[in-house]
Amino acid sequence: MGFRPLNSKLQKIAEQELNEVPSRVESDVKVLREWIEKQPHLNARTSDQFLIAFLRGCKFSLEKAKQKIDLYYTLRALTPELFTLREVNSKTLELLRVGCLLRLPKPMEEDGPRIYISKYGNFDPKKYKLADFLKLSFMMSDIQILEDDNAMVKGFIEIVDMTNISFGHLLQFDPSLTKKVSVLGEKAMPFRIKGIHFINIPSEAQSVINLGKKLLSDKMKQRFVFHGNLESLYEVVPRKYLPKEYGGENGTFDEVLHHWEQKLSRYKSYFEDDKLYGTNEKLRCNSNINTENILGTQGSFRKLEVD
Repeated sequence: MGFRPLNSKLQKIAEQELNEVPSRVESDVKVLREWIEKQPHLNARTSDQFLIAFLRGCKFSLEKAKQKIDLYYTLRALTPELFTLREVNSKTLELLRVGCLLRLPKPMEEDGPRIYISKYGNFDPKKYKLADFLKLSFMMSDIQILEDDNAMVKGFIEIVDMTNISFGHLLQFDPSLTKKVSVLGEKAMPFRIKGIHFINIPSEAQSVINLGKKLLSDKMKQRFVFHGNLESLYEVVPRKYLPKEYGGENGTFDEVLHHWEQKLSRYKSYFEDDKLYGTNEKLRCNSNINTENILGTQGSFRKLEVD
């Protein structure tokens, strides 16, 4: 098989929590690949590691995995600001170096979730758009689908550090974009979101966060946690699993960014091939996918508005 064996602890979790049956994985991947090849409207990646990630993300329900892969590519077409021209070039690497997106080298325990840190106050809102960093974030997630067993089996915890968030940053809040990212993350990506933890929240940002929460599903709202200080965060993410800048032992910001710069560079040709994959709605025979139903009463992505 063309995918990595899990370490013993993650394998046990995959079997207990994700319904993974090691002796059946190869045949499940084969069934999923053959289904994709028979869909006239869908041109999807079919590597073993890509497909097993979606099977794990759907607790090995073949029908749910089929729908999630279809939705993954369908929604990408509806969010061009996040998925068009995804290239690893000097601009992409410059965005990374700003330090808004940190995905730490060590998970929580050998069999624990991956830890993300988002520091959007690091970018100059006169120079960059929030959508630029969200595009980069999804590129990093695509790499993790192929490489990160902890993220695929145990999910991730995201820490949103709002230090240095300014009025200029808050003006970039886009309800439509927030809805898109929420639906993509919850419905189309094969990750398990364990929690989104906010720290260092300025008072002027609270109303924007509250507005953003209104656009989320009840399930996603329950994942939001607000911390008044780092000691409160340490109760969820033990200090040693955080970077040195937060008093921990999990690398420094510079080390994390250097690691990801090298990783992204290795995937240059992978993202050059991105344009080869997607959906052709003119060739779609039938589907249970209805983007307006997925988005709820707000309607389609293009029509989404907030009063």
